[in-house]
Amino acid sequence: MSAEKLPFILPAVFTIGPRVDSDEALLKFAKLISPHDKQSKHVVELVQGVIEGETRVLAASMTMEEIFKGAKEFKQEVFDKVQLELDQFGLHIYNANVKQLVDVPGHEYFSYLGQKTQMEAANQARIDVSEAKMKGEIGSKQREGQTTQNAAKIDAETKIVATKRQGEGKKEEVRVKTEVQIFENQRAAEVAEANAELAKKKAGWAQLSQLAEVESAKAVALREAELQRVVEQKNALTRTEKLKAEHLSKASVDYEIKVYNNIQLRV
Repeated sequence: MSAEKLPFILPAVFTIGPRVDSDEALLKFAKLISPHDKQSKHVVELVQGVIEGETRVLAASMTMEEIFKGAKEFKQEVFDKVQLELDQFGLHIYNANVKQLVDVPGHEYFSYLGQKTQMEAANQARIDVSEAKMKGEIGSKQREGQTTQNAAKIDAETKIVATKRQGEGKKEEVRVKTEVQIFENQRAAEVAEANAELAKKKAGWAQLSQLAEVESAKAVALREAELQRVVEQKNALTRTEKLKAEHLSKASVDYEIKVYNNIQLRV
């Protein structure tokens, strides 16, 4: 029984015999069997008692979950403790086949622990897949936003150059408009039996995705505003130069008329 007093079965087959590589061990074994005849089951009962006793003592110090999660270590420790006890009788474990831990009929604890482990592994796998998929979608949106910003920048710079060229040959107001449209990708993701942790992560990923879209749109809007300001400055400069030219021409004509009139008066 475990520390919680829960019973279980530990199927095992031990091949045990006298240790033949040690004279001291053989002497201990001889002392063990000498008081009994060949038909006696004293040695078998002794060994069985040692195995069962050490297994019970070890199991009682561990919980069922500790035994289940550390099944391999539990089996090895049983082997080590049994061998330690058998050493005093000159016996040696030549082979030990310890099988899978089994529930006692009417108790399904190991079965439930196995199902729990499988469910946790399946849920973690779904979380990992969803996380990788979401990261890919966020990266895709960020790349699309960068591509849109670059396209808007190239388009705006091209229009600025065209406006400058038109301003050199024309004396009229040129208005430049930059249009940028950001497309949203539709994503479809179905994750069966999502738990609370998965839902929390999805909310965080969705927030990151929206933030990336907002930052992209903000950058494009700021660039458009800057381009519009530059264009308006260029247009204002063009109008100013035109007004200066008109005023200068009018002043020159007025001066020539005045000079001509003075000459006529003298004559």
